[in-house]
Amino acid sequence: MPALSVNTLTPPFWTRTTLAWLALLVVAVLVYVLGLDGQYVPTNGDELVYTHIARLTAASGHWLPLVSELDHMRNTKPPLLFWQAMVAGDWGQHWRMAALRAPSVIYTLLTALAVGWTLQLITRDVRRALLGACIYLAFFCTFRFGRTFLTSAPETFWLSLPVFMLLWWSLTHHPATARPAAVTHSGSQPTALGWLAHAGFGLAMGLGLAYKSFALVVPAAATLWCAQLVMLPRWRWTDALAISLKVGASAVLAVAIFSLWFVLDPDPLAVWQEFVVGENAGKMSNSAGYWQTALFGGGFSIWAQLLGYAQNAGLLVFVVLGLMLLGLQRLWQLKRQPLGAQPVDLWLVLIWLGVWLLVFTLPSQRSARYLIPAMPALAIVLALFWQRIGRGWFMPSLLLCCLFIGYLGRIAWAEHALGIGSSLELGLTLAAVGVGLALVLAGFVKSGWTRACTLAATLAVFAVFGLTTQPLNGPAGLYDKQLTQSLTGQHLAVPSSFNGQFERFEFLLPGNRFTPYDGDARNALPAADNKLELQRLLATHDAVVWLQTRDEAEHPLCAPECRVLGSRWEVKGRHQGGEITLANLWYPQQWLFRREWLVTRATNPAHAAATPANQTPAK
Repeated sequence: MPALSVNTLTPPFWTRTTLAWLALLVVAVLVYVLGLDGQYVPTNGDELVYTHIARLTAASGHWLPLVSELDHMRNTKPPLLFWQAMVAGDWGQHWRMAALRAPSVIYTLLTALAVGWTLQLITRDVRRALLGACIYLAFFCTFRFGRTFLTSAPETFWLSLPVFMLLWWSLTHHPATARPAAVTHSGSQPTALGWLAHAGFGLAMGLGLAYKSFALVVPAAATLWCAQLVMLPRWRWTDALAISLKVGASAVLAVAIFSLWFVLDPDPLAVWQEFVVGENAGKMSNSAGYWQTALFGGGFSIWAQLLGYAQNAGLLVFVVLGLMLLGLQRLWQLKRQPLGAQPVDLWLVLIWLGVWLLVFTLPSQRSARYLIPAMPALAIVLALFWQRIGRGWFMPSLLLCCLFIGYLGRIAWAEHALGIGSSLELGLTLAAVGVGLALVLAGFVKSGWTRACTLAATLAVFAVFGLTTQPLNGPAGLYDKQLTQSLTGQHLAVPSSFNGQFERFEFLLPGNRFTPYDGDARNALPAADNKLELQRLLATHDAVVWLQTRDEAEHPLCAPECRVLGSRWEVKGRHQGGEITLANLWYPQQWLFRREWLVTRATNPAHAAATPANQTPAK
């Protein structure tokens, strides 16, 4: 593989191309902030579980122990994640999703900045640096897990920081490099990183472990160890031993920082049982048999894990596959060249990718999500080889962007037809759809623009998604403010089909006590059964949040024997077989949206004044 050259002259910053990449990066940042307080930000079910634990721990007035009302889901993650939320939410005084998610966005943007700075040091090209930052933000895993209240953003930043620092040290001390053998030819040997630097590495890794798990010390330390071995100008056992001792000390320091949890928690035995044994050791065992799952486990197999990086890339999946093929094509050239002929910075990044992939093929529970801390390395490699990846690999990604943008525009139109959102919101969404489709068309028509348009169109998909869901964060998707202010201290039955899903009502109807029931399961049941269940819930609770079933249209089943205090529109997350067909796929209003009513007994005087004068009870 030919060595990557480093430009000796930095291109001028104020060029149209550079400004265009800078504008795209600004757009990406705005997209990450758009709808941050929303209910339908791409995430997973863990976010509400973590929110539940953080809220109750903050309400206890103590940092530890962690508090949860969910069975076997208290010490599910180390406390640093929950402490972050407690501080961001001002110990419950300003408990909003935007506040809880904001630290994740900051971590993600700092990681994107580190990607850009690394590329700037490697190539001396601002445009390449901006490209790398945009690529990292265009990965779907970054968009989904890097701006929500989850562990991915902070763990990625802290576990990546030692490798970034190693790269920066290598590039600033030997900018002409970057070959390991080059320093040997000059007769000098690079100054090895000392114990103080490795103490810093251990501190950074320890903070990463304190967000996620002590187990991550394995890939993090192994990456640091292998990278420094590759940087050696000569392979001597004394140097290898010194590096091993220093990296070992960093790993011990990192685990020691994580272990402070056992020291500070008043119930360390519970931490051991719930987190170490239940959350971590369980992932190394499998009732179906290790090799059965590894070889024939479908999405949990080794073969699926090998495509984990491509899966995490989302809409850029074909571009990543093109990069992988490019690497295989040049593998023979690599075998015929000595190690010293390759840039050391490229080796470091490839080691970063390889070690994380290797380590996370070993557990019986495999997931592409475990590879997220190595995605900054993939962004760097993609940026370095961006122009060498064939144009044909970008075309399918453009086609995917076209399909998603077009269909999201159709959903926005259906929303407006149902009365969800204003004409201005629809206009802004359709304008973004138009821009996105124009980018796709430009990428198809003009070959020189294909790569840039693919990246811009991917970010356009994220923007259109945010604008499409924005009306559901307004009056149509929320209960009336007067209602939420008057309805406090009540016992409400709320739908919850996943662990902790009921926690979302802490933001919709704050100040009440919630008891969950499986609301989604009732959609397939007969109307008579659902009516009996609703009557039972009304008899045992002050009010019930009831989801529209297939037998309901304008009114809940209990009408007119019940009083509707308020209603809102909700997006269906789970569908029964046959609900979505080719015949109704183009009509999302038939299967995507449903009403959610807040109802109480008609004879309940406590809520007589709770219905706002401007609220239409039956809608």
